[in-house]
This record gives sequence, C-alpha cells and structure tokens, in this order.
Amino acid sequence: MRPRTRRQYLVSAVVVLAGIGVAGCWFLSRAESATAEATVATVSTGTFQETVTGSGTIAPAKQADLDFAVSGRVTAVEVEAGDTVSKGDVLATLDTVSLDAALASAEAQQEAAETTVANDGSETSTQRAANDASLASAKADVAQAKDDLDAATLTATFSGTVASVTIAVGDQAGSSSSSGSSGSAAAGTGATATDTASTASTAAVTLVKPTKFVVDVDVAAADIEQVKEGLQVEITPADATEAIFGTVKDVGRVAETGTSGTATFPVTVSITGAQDGLYSGTTADVSIIVKQVEDVLTVPSQALTTTDDTTYVTVVDGSTTRKTAVTVGETYGMSTQVTKGLTEGDKVQVAASGRARVNGSDQGGGSQQQGGFPAGGTGGDFPGGGAGGFPGGDPS
Repeated sequence: MRPRTRRQYLVSAVVVLAGIGVAGCWFLSRAESATAEATVATVSTGTFQETVTGSGTIAPAKQADLDFAVSGRVTAVEVEAGDTVSKGDVLATLDTVSLDAALASAEAQQEAAETTVANDGSETSTQRAANDASLASAKADVAQAKDDLDAATLTATFSGTVASVTIAVGDQAGSSSSSGSSGSAAAGTGATATDTASTASTAAVTLVKPTKFVVDVDVAAADIEQVKEGLQVEITPADATEAIFGTVKDVGRVAETGTSGTATFPVTVSITGAQDGLYSGTTADVSIIVKQVEDVLTVPSQALTTTDDTTYVTVVDGSTTRKTAVTVGETYGMSTQVTKGLTEGDKVQVAASGRARVNGSDQGGGSQQQGGFPAGGTGGDFPGGGAGGFPGGDPS
C-alpha cells in the first residue's frame, strides 16, 4: 500500500469528523425520540367496575290507563292532555238515564222481595228459603246497579298529569269499546286501570307521574345471571351529556326473542329521584354495575415489562430511574393492578403508545435494533457498518 500523503490524512480526518458528526446527530435524534416516546405516570388507587350494558326506553314509573267500566254515551270530558289532577278528580262522565232506570228497577224488586219475606210466616220452610234467596239476589242487583252508576263517572286513581285523552262528548265509550286497558273495575272510580308503565294506550284517559321514570332494558341471555335486584345503574338518555342513576327494580326470568332472533330478558330499572328533563319514549343506554372494586392500586399496562416470568416497572425518582419487580393482579381496561412492589404516589415510566415490552425489548414499529444503532452495523460504531470505524469502508 502506498504511503498516505499529508493531503490524504487530512481527507481521512475530515471523514472521521464527518462520521462523528453523523453519529452525534443520530445520538441527539435518538435521545429526543426516546424523550418524546417515554412518559411518566403516577401510581394511584381507584375504583373499577364491571358492567352489563344494554339499551331501553324510558317510561313513567307509574301510569294508569283509565276507561269506563260500563258503556254509554260521553256527556262530559273535564280534562285534556297536560292537565294536572288530584286523586278523585272527575275526568269524564257518561249518560246515566239507563243506569238510573236500572237502579230504580233493582230497588223496586228488592222492596218486593223484602215484603214477601216479611209476610211468609205461613209459608213452608222450603218456600221461606226461596224467598230469602230472592231477597239476597235483589240486594245484589241493587249493589251492582249502584256500582254501574258510579262507574259512569271516570275519576283519577292518583295525583298526576293527564298524558292523553281519546274521548270526546258524544262518543260511545266504556267497557264494550275498551281497547287495551287491563285490570278489574276499581270500585267508586268508574275505571279499569293498569298502574304500571306501558306503551301507547287508547284508553279514555291516561295518567302518569311526570317526574318518576323507569327504563325497560333487554339484557342478553349470557349476562342475565349477573343481574340482580338492587344493583346500581348508570343511564344515559339519547342526546344527554351526563348520565343519571338508578337501581334494578325487577329482573324478568322469561326470555323474549328480539328482532335479530336472539334471546333477551326484560329488566326494569327505576331511575333515582325526580327527573324534570326526561320524557316518556326516549331511548337510553344503560350500564348495570354487576361488580365494583374499590381502592385498587394500578399502573398503566404499558408501564409493565415482563422478563423470564418476572414483571418489572421503571420507577422514576427525580432524574434517576430504577428497575423494580412488581406483582400484578387483575387488568382493568388500560390499567393493571399492582399488589406488591409499588405504593401510591410512585412515578413510573410508560412505554410509547402502541409498543409492548416483552423480555426487555420494545416490540412493534419496525425491526429490533442491535447495539443501539439502526441497521445492525457489523464491527463499526456508526450507521452503515463501515469497517475500521468509517462509514462505507476504508477510504483508500
């Protein structure tokens, strides 16, 4: 090999300095990248929940679909939708001409039966028994006639708000034209009623409690065993920005088949407190809290590194760091419980998002780098693997 001239040595020196400059820039870039990727999180305790979710429809907690228990022509309607009423207030009435006549006839038959019984001293025992039976029947007819007359007046069964009115003066209404109301006649109220939340009704008058609501939720068959009465619930009505709260009131045990063909179970959730901003028929997302764990010490899951079946975190103490072994428990979303090795308030280093640390190395985001340099240089200390410490080989 020819001896190098002074000029050649100067060229080599320049190349060396250039290489050092490249390496220095790369190290600076590497350090800045590491700083950008690494974050520090504070170890804290929190409350974690396991939930069963579903969706449902908000309905009044108390609703009565009222209709006349007798048929007749409507002579008066005293309320309209939106009115507030008290228990016992008159809502509507029917014509009572035929009912008055029926009562008068029944009372006349009772008087005749009473007269017969009073004068049956010479009758046989069999005849006296028959007379007594006739009187009892006549009294029952009078009682029924009075009930029918009372039933011609429809009254509020509780204090609330009139949700709908489907009758008008002149209509034929009552038990023979009822369409959907269920239950037995309520004595003295003139109504058949259902005091549970229901869908749209064609009853004569529908009453609701305007500030008390429930949510009817369909829960998947796989989740229903976890749902119990009394569990806490978070409810988010459609278009609402904040959740409201409630408790599980009733858990149905008879499966229903939804439109998708899957089996679900009906669950009724009672919304807590008076709610002025809710409306019947609004849909809502529901989260039933089936398990809640409090005072759980956790770290972000990305702060954990596992090597040879031992899990570590990098504890940050001012400007220094140290590798600390920890014992982990349950995983809650993006956080993992730590049962040993850390205390609340400790600070730990968190790997960059999208990178998991396994056996001490970052995985993901490209191939693993050896020796701290890109491209796995052989023998050299700079990118490119140049022999003899220079990029690209020995300049000769």
